[in-house]
Amino acid sequence: MTTHFGLIIVGDEILSGKRADKHLPKVIGLLAARGLQLSYADYVGDDPDRITATLAHAFAAARASGDVVFCTGGIGATPDDHTRQCAARALGVELALHPEAERLIRERMQDIAKEQSVPYEPDRHDNIHRLNMGMFPVGAAIIPNPYNKIPGFSCRAGQGAVHFVPGFPVMAWPMIEWLLDTHYAGLHQKLAYSEKSVIVMGSMEAALTPLMLEIEASHKGVKVFSLPSVDHPDYGRHIELGVKGLPENVDAAYPVLLAGLHNLDAKLGPELVR
Repeated sequence: MTTHFGLIIVGDEILSGKRADKHLPKVIGLLAARGLQLSYADYVGDDPDRITATLAHAFAAARASGDVVFCTGGIGATPDDHTRQCAARALGVELALHPEAERLIRERMQDIAKEQSVPYEPDRHDNIHRLNMGMFPVGAAIIPNPYNKIPGFSCRAGQGAVHFVPGFPVMAWPMIEWLLDTHYAGLHQKLAYSEKSVIVMGSMEAALTPLMLEIEASHKGVKVFSLPSVDHPDYGRHIELGVKGLPENVDAAYPVLLAGLHNLDAKLGPELVR
């Protein structure tokens, strides 16, 4: 069974434009470096009901088809951080202080006190409040955070899982890499995917559709794609037409695609390989 990877990006600051999202291209790159692909992504603001609904859908996909979903943002302990609570609601479980998370958070507080040359006061109000960052849905496992030790958490659902990391890229990206290399190393397929395409000058997608359908029907496991452009600085109006899939399937389908384009007297530009 193919494992599908998903991404959920939480935060009003992304949807309002105050911050530009960097997670989507980075996660695509982290997966691609391991021969994997992102299947879907969702953006959601800091609305508890919407976050809960989005996470419920992610957990359902994890149970039904073994999806692996990464969720960034909202796992802090400020009033606008809702993701931990929403994850528990979506799973129908309680929040509880994770013992290992508590140890790591207390260790981080001691580090801060040492850096500031002040005594560590574990019962001080702000230090007690920081422990809320270790309140995870019952049954969750921690994700180590190499930046500041404050962990994220993972929730299994059937054969799949949803993994929760902070919104800060400097923390989130190493944590996602750790997950990919620790829990999903067996899925890495660095030679499992390729794309071959060609620039078709001045053509219309409707004229190419029969050829696209013919290629997909005769070459199972291959996807045909078309990316039209009307104002490219070099090619002008054109379509990038190609095939993608397992290398051996792409190698078989691409010459047939080119032959079909020649039969249509299409004007061809550069060929692209990814």
